[in-house]
Amino acid sequence: MTTARSQLIRPDVTPYYHCVSRCVRRSYLCGYDKLSGQSYEHRRDWVEQRILSLAAIYCVRICAYAIMSNHYHLVTFIDTDAAQSLSELEVVERWGAEHTLPVIIQRYISQQLTCETEWNLCHQLIDTWRQRLCSLSWFMKELNYDIAVQANREDDCTGRFWEGRFKSQALLDEKALLAVMAYVDLNPIRANIAPSLKQSDHTSIKFRLSELEKGNTTASPLSDFVGYQHQDKAAGIPFRLSDYLELLDWIGRQLRPDKKGRLDATHPFILQQLTLPQQTCLRLCTQLEKQSGLWIGSTPELLRAKDKLKRKRMCGVHIS
Repeated sequence: MTTARSQLIRPDVTPYYHCVSRCVRRSYLCGYDKLSGQSYEHRRDWVEQRILSLAAIYCVRICAYAIMSNHYHLVTFIDTDAAQSLSELEVVERWGAEHTLPVIIQRYISQQLTCETEWNLCHQLIDTWRQRLCSLSWFMKELNYDIAVQANREDDCTGRFWEGRFKSQALLDEKALLAVMAYVDLNPIRANIAPSLKQSDHTSIKFRLSELEKGNTTASPLSDFVGYQHQDKAAGIPFRLSDYLELLDWIGRQLRPDKKGRLDATHPFILQQLTLPQQTCLRLCTQLEKQSGLWIGSTPELLRAKDKLKRKRMCGVHIS
C-alpha cells in the first residue's frame, strides 16, 4: 500500500530527503539510445539548470545531485525557517519569478486595494505561496513538469514522461545524510561513466569543484558546508567540505577494480567524527538503491521518528 506523501515528508521530523525520479516508456532523460542512434546528452543541462534555478527561488536547499541516463538524484534540505522569515513582498517576488501573478496581487503590489476583503484574500494567497516555497512536493512537481514538457516537445509525442511519484527517503541523522550525499555524488564513477570527481559531469560535486577553481568559496545556490559546530550558523550541511572530499576520494578508491574488497587502515576523519564504521559507510554508498527503507538513520533516530509519526512499524535502513 502506498504511503501518503504527507507521512513521507515531515520537516518536523527531519529536513533532509533523498529524492529520485525515473523516466517511463523506455524514455531517455539523457544519454545515448543505441537502438535509435540518438543522443540525449543535452538534456542533462536542462535538468541541471532547472534544479539550480528552482533552488534560487524555493526554500529547498540542494545538498547533492546527480543526473543519470534515465533518472536523477537529489539530496535536499527543506528550510522552513527561511520560508517563514520572508516578507510578504519577498514571497510574491519569488513566486512571480516562475508564475503569472493574479491581477489582485498586482494591485496589492501597487497598493491599489480598496477593501479589507481584498487585503484578506491577498494575505491568504501569499500564505499559500509561502507554504509552497518550502514544499518538496511542489519543488519536484515544477522540476519534473518543465523537463517533461521540453522532452515531449522534442520527441514529438504526448503522455507520461516520469513515473507517477518521485521516490523519497527521509535522512534522519548526519550519518545518513553523509552516506547518501556520497552515494549521489559518486553515481557516475560507480556506473563507470566518469573516471574522477572533476569529470563527473552534471553532479553537485563537479559544480562545487568548479566554483572552487574560480575562487568562489560557496557554490550558491547549493547548500553550503557549515562545519561540525553548526548550531549557531545558518542552515547548511553539517560537515566541512575538505573532510567530505576526503571521504569521496576514499570511497572512490574502494570502487577501483584493483582495490575491490580492500579497506584502508586509515579512517577518513569524517567517519571518526561521526563514529560511522567503514563497512557501514561503504555499504550505504554503494548499495543504497538496493535498500527499500523509506527512512534512513541510526536505531535511536528511527525509533524517535516512529514515535513522532505514530507508526506501528518503520520500513527503515538502520545505520549502526
